[in-house]
Amino acid sequence: MEHLAEAGVVVALGHTDATYEQTREALRRGARAGTHLFNAMRPVHHRDPGPVVALLESDAVVELIADGVHLHPAVLAAAARALGPERTVLITDAMAGAGMPDGSYRLGDRAVTVTAGVATGANGAIAGSTATLADAVRFAVTVAGAPLQAAVAAATRVPADLLGLDDVGRLRPGARADVTLLSPDLRPAGVVFRGRWARSLPGGGARADR
Repeated sequence: MEHLAEAGVVVALGHTDATYEQTREALRRGARAGTHLFNAMRPVHHRDPGPVVALLESDAVVELIADGVHLHPAVLAAAARALGPERTVLITDAMAGAGMPDGSYRLGDRAVTVTAGVATGANGAIAGSTATLADAVRFAVTVAGAPLQAAVAAATRVPADLLGLDDVGRLRPGARADVTLLSPDLRPAGVVFRGRWARSLPGGGARADR
């Protein structure tokens, strides 16, 4: 981890059976992020707090899958409060079935079935998500009660800052003009890609206008 951190790699901890102590040691050695908090991790126990508590109390930036499936809204809200607005990242864990109808898809070399919008593998375990990032923001705000500004930052600026990217995730002169326009109910209403409006046309084509 020290070598990776020194090389500028963002080391993230997740999908782990690490203990609380092991997680704290990894953070001391240069890990700066948490992946998919709560999911496929040693669960929190009052005598064995595990990686979740270690990440929450650290300075690490932590991902929360805000698709309404991976985390109960109360858990999402509690974690976001503990992390604060500068350490919370909302993600989708999206796979090939994202935005698509129910059916059969693949996640790497695994067969995945999407039923009622929930992706599961052959063993019945959750296998990625069908949510878009707009879905994640909408769920965080309308269901989990997150402030709109904090939810948008968690989906844009905070992850960009973690990756050291200053030309995305924010609206300012010099940044890439990539903007998703949301309706009042937080559903996609338009897209600006690199400063040009892009809109769907009948037949699935697209046209970009200045």
